[in-house]
Amino acid sequence: MKNLYRPFLILSLSLVYLVILAGAVVRMTGSGMGCPDWPKCFGYLIPPTERAQLDWKPNHQYQNGQVIIVEKSLRVAAEDFTSKENYNASNWEAYTKHDYAVFNPTHTWIEFINRLLGALAGLATLLLLISALWRFKSDALATLGSLLVVLGMGFQGWLGKTVVDSNLLPYKISIHMAMALLIVLLLVYLLSREQKNIPKLIQIKQFQGLALIALTLSLIQIAMGTQVRQFVDEQMHALDLTQASLWLAEAPLLFYIHRSFSIAVLLVHLYWGYLFFKNNYIPLVFKGIVSLIGLEILTGIWMYYFDFPFSSQPLHLILAALLFGAQSYLLFVVKRKT
Repeated sequence: MKNLYRPFLILSLSLVYLVILAGAVVRMTGSGMGCPDWPKCFGYLIPPTERAQLDWKPNHQYQNGQVIIVEKSLRVAAEDFTSKENYNASNWEAYTKHDYAVFNPTHTWIEFINRLLGALAGLATLLLLISALWRFKSDALATLGSLLVVLGMGFQGWLGKTVVDSNLLPYKISIHMAMALLIVLLLVYLLSREQKNIPKLIQIKQFQGLALIALTLSLIQIAMGTQVRQFVDEQMHALDLTQASLWLAEAPLLFYIHRSFSIAVLLVHLYWGYLFFKNNYIPLVFKGIVSLIGLEILTGIWMYYFDFPFSSQPLHLILAALLFGAQSYLLFVVKRKT
């Protein structure tokens, strides 16, 4: 079983990144309230596919927690019962966590797939923990790290519930994203410990300082990007998805700082690449980092000058998450071997 630790580690990290990508698609399509309750979706394990499924029906068996829409509000079955010929309000409780009561099948299934991926990622991390238990005596840190990942996934699930209950408050979405990056950090750290053969060149202490500076700059960039995304989310709610050209019409100063700050991130990595080049060795992960920075800048330009084309936001976000993971990995490797 302990031989499955590394495969489960890679699987967990891959699924967490898929969840981050799915969450970005949810935000871009405005599907965050596609399932207005949690963990079920309109009270179903598998969500409805048409609006008629959420209408009250006579002589119909309802289960506790099942949801219907009555007069533009959600009603929740208080217990298991079979409806009579006429609607009886005493069988239903008002859903009080928010007043959102719209069914859009596309939004519902986008959000459901997001949650399904989250459940699969949680299962993968649980399998990771089980495999890590088999190597507890030889590598207790791997077991502890895997346990923290599982606890983090549980906390992340609870954060997802608070996001839905708040009707998608932007700052709660940002906290949700920050937690996802923390889980990525834990998984990347565990993965970096699995790399055994590291070239001596990476052990140069100067590279450790550059790795730390590069990651710090990227974290600042991500933090600013999160604030810009919150502003864009507010504009999406105030306007609508068809008026993307106006979302940044009155952009805050932070947006322009965020846009220009990418130059600093790029310059640091170009200098680092120059040092690698002088020593006739450029690690594959560093090549990936530079490529991700270039793609991140290009998607930022794409969003701003072409009015947020479909898929541009999810790509921009997943590239940032991948960049954060790759930089963290390189820092952990350099620090461990210095």
